[in-house]
Amino acid sequence: MRRIAVPDRGVETLFGTHDENLRFLEDTLNVRIKSHGTELLVEGEEGAEETVGQIFEQLTGLMKDGYSVSAGDVRLAAQLLSRDGATRLRDYLMKAAVRGGKKIVVPRSLNQRVYVEQIEKLDMVFGIGPAGTGKTYLAVAQAVSALMAKSVARIVLARPAVEAGEKLGFLPGDLQEKVDPYLRPLYDALYDLLDYEKVARLLERNAIEVAPIAFMRGRTLNDAFVIIDEAQNTTPEQMKMVLTRIGFGSKVVVTGDITQIDLPQGKTSGLVEAISVLAGVEGIAFVYFDEKDVVRHKLVQAVIKAYEAFGTAQSPAK
Repeated sequence: MRRIAVPDRGVETLFGTHDENLRFLEDTLNVRIKSHGTELLVEGEEGAEETVGQIFEQLTGLMKDGYSVSAGDVRLAAQLLSRDGATRLRDYLMKAAVRGGKKIVVPRSLNQRVYVEQIEKLDMVFGIGPAGTGKTYLAVAQAVSALMAKSVARIVLARPAVEAGEKLGFLPGDLQEKVDPYLRPLYDALYDLLDYEKVARLLERNAIEVAPIAFMRGRTLNDAFVIIDEAQNTTPEQMKMVLTRIGFGSKVVVTGDITQIDLPQGKTSGLVEAISVLAGVEGIAFVYFDEKDVVRHKLVQAVIKAYEAFGTAQSPAK
């Protein structure tokens, strides 16, 4: 049995709501964990006990230095240290950090880190996976960081204006007011990373542009960080059009979830086609996320797994 000292402050984050992080470590590392005052009692194989000790020792050290530990960091630490006990979480977490305006954004999973690294390295990256895996948020953080560093002159955020399984009918207002509801998630990410007034100024100067994909036709985007969000709802023609808008000094990130396509039945998704067409093209990376990368409420992971299992059960046997 191993005894692990825990700090007086930050225990709620380390342990998780209703000790969910402790239960996760028990299931993942096959140990038993009990809290006893200011200590944790860990019982299991020697290697597993050592891994749990490393997780809490390293995260506690980061907290003492002012790092804001999230609930997801405990799970990420378990993934990393169970693979390699010599991993230094400080190096891993801070090396991949993105300064997205007023926030420092840290990848919370292995796939998220690969995604961030590929965006830094390449000019075209596809992030594909379910909701809540950080595809759009990390891309926007990277875009804001690039804009603040003046490595690009502007950010272009685009989405297809497709209704998610419902008909909204007539929408009042001018053209911009009609399409804004479809683009709201992109504004939300911007407001989370930058002050409201700063976003307004950047939008007014066209240093940030948020627009439907249809507005991209006929343009060439130089010195821009372009994000194509909800790309599963593009048509093949739209996808080809927007990918060929990219000019010199630009970078494009395409995000989408191929399990949530809202195009009319029988219509091919531009993202699905692009995966086949562009596979193996040098200079383009595809990063795939799954339920382990979800950084929303823990039930989102369960919902994704349940739908995947249901879809597998419904698929005809080959």
